[in-house]
Parts: sequence; C-alpha cells; structure tokens
Amino acid sequence: MSKLVLLTTVLATACTTNDSLETETSTAQTIGAADCPAGVPAALAPAADQTLAFALDADGVQKYACNGAGAWAFVAPEAVLFQGNQAFIHHYAGPTWEWLDGSTVVGARVAGATVDASAIPWLLLRVTNRNAIDGKMTGVTAIQRLVTTGGLAPAGACNTGDAADVPYTAQYLFYRTKADHPENNVRCGAL
Repeated sequence: MSKLVLLTTVLATACTTNDSLETETSTAQTIGAADCPAGVPAALAPAADQTLAFALDADGVQKYACNGAGAWAFVAPEAVLFQGNQAFIHHYAGPTWEWLDGSTVVGARVAGATVDASAIPWLLLRVTNRNAIDGKMTGVTAIQRLVTTGGLAPAGACNTGDAADVPYTAQYLFYRTKADHPENNVRCGAL
C-alpha cells in the first residue's frame, strides 16, 4: 500500500509542478522482444498490427465484496504501476489506467489464461474508451496483464457487506497500433 501513498503524493505534486511532470511523461523506455515474459499463451497475443510500447510492474490489491448469496465477488483493482521507484500509472475501477499527465484508457477483457492456480489470470484487454487528455496513454490500444501473483478472492463463505483487499502483483504491457510492417511488431505471446 506504500506505493498507493507514493502515487497520491506524486499526483498531488504533478498538479502543482508541471516541470517535473514534463520530464516524467517523456521518460524513454527501450523495449523489445526480450522484455516479453516466458510462457505467454498465444491466446493472449495482441493483434498483428499492435506493437509493444512500454511495460510497467504493478503492486496493489484486488477488491472483493460479499454478495447476497454469501460468495465473494470481484469489485475493482487498486494498484500503482511503476518502474524502479517511480510511479507512473494509477490503476482502478473500469478497469482504468491513468498516467501522471491525466490521460486515461479503459479496457475490456478479450482473453484470459490461468498460468498459476494461486494467482489471478493473465489477461489480454483491448482499449474501449479514453479521456480527451492528450498524453502518454493516448495511443494505447491493447494491454496485457502478465506474471501475476496473488489477488484471488478469499476462500470460503462470507457475510453480506464483508469486503476484502487481496494483495497482488503483475506486469502490465501496453501496446500501440503500428500497421506498417507488422512483421516487425513486438507482441508477447505471438508465435
């Protein structure tokens, strides 16, 4: 949860000091096929016209609430996506990913795979909506959630009104459309 506090501090600072925000959003990240985790199922590969733009680690919680049937139901994620000690994205309900510059994307699940039975599934999501802020997230068209740990709903029955925040980690990979020379695109999970 310390990364959530860090993100809140970073976002508050970004609202008051635009100079540091400019530097953070222009941070270059060289990325290629070597950055793809091993064992990504082919079903989770983005479309051929997608290419890997950037990747970030995530630390947060999967929020659950007890429904009227006495079972745990997923509510929303709450996470910080970061590289090293620098937080860049707040990930929350929608599911939404919000960069420090205020640009956002909302995704919808395309495919999922359980790679580790003790962790939430790996996912491929497509971007279905974005806000009007032109920023780092503007060109993002697909997202993968990979290398997950934890985050599964609590085991057993619950009482209506109960809530649980289950810690999880993941790696999120963000893609942009690049239709010219798709044979050169980097897509984790592509054969």
